[in-house]
Amino acid sequence: MTTKNWIRAGLPALATTALFAAAAFAQDNPAAGAEATAEVAAAVTVDKGDITWMMVSSILVLFMTVPGLALFYGGLVRAKNMLSVLMQVTVIAAVMMLLWVFYGYSLAFTSGNAFIGGFEKAFLAGVTTESLADTFSKGVKIPEYIFIVFQMTFSAITPALIIGAFAERMKFSAIVLFSILWVTFVYYPIAHMVWFSEGYLFAMGALDFAGGTVVHINAGIAGLVGCIIIGKRTGYGKELMPPHSLPFAMVGASVLWVGWFGFNAGSNLEANAGTTLAVINTFVATAGAIVGWTLIEWLAKGKPSMLGAISGMVAGLVAITPAAGLSGPLGAIVLGFVASIVCFFFCTTVKNALGYDDSLDVFGVHGVGGIVGAIGTGIVVAPALGGPGIADYAMGHQVWVQFQAVAVTLVWGGIVSAILYYVVNVLIGLRPSVEKEREGLDIVEHGERAYHS
Repeated sequence: MTTKNWIRAGLPALATTALFAAAAFAQDNPAAGAEATAEVAAAVTVDKGDITWMMVSSILVLFMTVPGLALFYGGLVRAKNMLSVLMQVTVIAAVMMLLWVFYGYSLAFTSGNAFIGGFEKAFLAGVTTESLADTFSKGVKIPEYIFIVFQMTFSAITPALIIGAFAERMKFSAIVLFSILWVTFVYYPIAHMVWFSEGYLFAMGALDFAGGTVVHINAGIAGLVGCIIIGKRTGYGKELMPPHSLPFAMVGASVLWVGWFGFNAGSNLEANAGTTLAVINTFVATAGAIVGWTLIEWLAKGKPSMLGAISGMVAGLVAITPAAGLSGPLGAIVLGFVASIVCFFFCTTVKNALGYDDSLDVFGVHGVGGIVGAIGTGIVVAPALGGPGIADYAMGHQVWVQFQAVAVTLVWGGIVSAILYYVVNVLIGLRPSVEKEREGLDIVEHGERAYHS
């Protein structure tokens, strides 16, 4: 791994431009030009194994979203809202993919300022099968198209994560409109700040290997703000609202775990030794979190539950995301274990004490797990703890940088999300009527039922 193998590549480099320039020079200066062309060509490596791995990783992240996230969330809601959740996740993912091509990629990964890019590559202007994107190794590149696709899958799943916070009580039209506005004014700026070479948090030295801030804290705070603004589900606290299908939820969570290998290990952008570190960490951090949540629930409630085990599974995956390629395996286990304990506390004690209705614990798992993982990354990256280390590493300084990155994400995501909820409410309204909510969003919003007796 190189010393900068902890951050995603910035503006994709069009290496072929250099080759064309060298070839033009060779026409006027045959001897020197031939040497220049050879040097440029030798400096750029495009490996079929890297390309294949990135294609597989992109498909795995899609698999996380549909059917993984859809089944996980769908199983956790009541039967009358199952199809509405499946529909929301599916349509959000599709719309986000289109927006990414239209202008999202350009805003996130081209030059502009420290907070947002420009429209240089809107509608993928200038991107061809010949253009290449940087990886973390000098001279090693991948086709720009597959970099675009991989990043597109992140943009597709992140707003879909948010809906779990206000599941069963928001209109489909409002969800779609909010998601469009949210990726434009929250996701793209945060992605630019964290992962682009000119970004504010990138320049600060914040570490986020695969999306602790950009994806999980970002989605978590948007979910928390949303569930507070929208209000509690009708009957919340007075009626039982258990998951209608824990088997579906378990299958969905398991698909998430499988797909997460593309999420985490794919973020290395190459198929090399660094990728294998992300793979083993995605295994063992998740295992540690499952054990952690199961133990703490067993001690606190007397019985370990399947819901608790899969909640721990997701908490571990969230926590290791920013540290996937930056931690040793033992550090990953500790990070997953600790995150599950903290998330359990927030999903039970804190949520109950404050009284907000985060339906599927989006903030409690993604937001809190992301915070633990992001700050913990500054610790577990230490070579003394088995991490690969980074240049000029000092634990106290790095933890402070991580804390600042978390704070920026929470403030930006929280404030802008709140504004967007109010805008959508004014334009089309956020909630269906109480009668429609009681009937269930499947029939009211989509004219279908998941099950027929």
